[in-house]
Amino acid sequence: MWPLYAAGFTTAFGAHGIAANLGGHGGGAVTSLLVLGGLLALYDGAEVLLKPVFGTLADRVGARPVLLGGLVAFAAASAVYALADSPGLLWAARLGQGAAASAFSPSASALVARLNPAAKHGRAFGGYGFYKSVGYTLGPLLGGALVWTGGLRLLFTVLAVTGAAVAAWAALAVPVVPPLPKARQTVLDLARRLARPDFLRPTAALAAATAALSVGVGFLPVSGRAAGLDTVATGAAVSVLAACAAVVQPRAGRALDAGRLTARGGILAGLLLTAAGLGCATLPGVSGVLSGAALIGVGTGLITPLGFAALAVSTPAERLGQTMGTAELGRELGDAGGPLLVATVAALTTLDHGYATLAVLLAIAPVTALVRRAAREPGSR
Repeated sequence: MWPLYAAGFTTAFGAHGIAANLGGHGGGAVTSLLVLGGLLALYDGAEVLLKPVFGTLADRVGARPVLLGGLVAFAAASAVYALADSPGLLWAARLGQGAAASAFSPSASALVARLNPAAKHGRAFGGYGFYKSVGYTLGPLLGGALVWTGGLRLLFTVLAVTGAAVAAWAALAVPVVPPLPKARQTVLDLARRLARPDFLRPTAALAAATAALSVGVGFLPVSGRAAGLDTVATGAAVSVLAACAAVVQPRAGRALDAGRLTARGGILAGLLLTAAGLGCATLPGVSGVLSGAALIGVGTGLITPLGFAALAVSTPAERLGQTMGTAELGRELGDAGGPLLVATVAALTTLDHGYATLAVLLAIAPVTALVRRAAREPGSR
């Protein structure tokens, strides 16, 4: 499992480590905000388009070859810019990294499910989510230190070495998991399977969690500055969010495996906590920022491993790659859609209204479930 956790760390570190440092240290390649936006969008855009494709390929040829190929391609794409500091090659390297991550990220998720029995899926996905959260947390910090020391090329060099090292480790340690025989699937069959509640509900929850996480990372520093916090303090608030998410995920997974928590109940609780965190973010002062960060982190930390575990249990083993790739697509859409929604509402009204709008959307499912449960209880009218 450790090489798979390392793969999760690699994609998270690569995504945030570069994204957080392009604006200030992009060299001659970043000549305007429009160019910066394009460079940032390349990575996520490649993931949105290619994750379902590589997930399906993993089911066809086996998840291990796609994992290894993606890691090698990530190392090669990173080396492109590390070896030749050229603005044009920065675009190529960033696109290549996103395409490569689209291959090894869903393959790693599928292998996490295939290599662990259903009774241990919660623990396995909790650990996987923990190390991804560590990558998201360290990316801006360690990436910034590397760029400060040796420029953007040093960061790309470290990513190239990391990708190659994890690929070698996975080649030695990850067992061969052959693809399983499966019945022929038409486009209509795929649409029907992806429209089932046991796919839509966890995927929608994962998308909602990612949307809230992106909003917290992107907009809580804005609220912090409005509350009089300096850059270090606002960065600490974001670190609180990431740390809470990282700490909660393994515990949520273990609670699921032990039967102390159900996937549905935990996901609904996570949505409610995340919505409460967004509500707290509307409160004035430092307390609003910190309580919002902590609750968003705890809520998303609950949802993420439980959502993936629910998908793994409800998916035929021969279709795990396709399911994980499509679920990752849902997360990417949430990653983009959450900040876009909040920014749009904030532009028309205020940032607090943006937080509140997303909070209401996240609270709809858990509140509806609570109302239905109350209606079914004896003595209710």
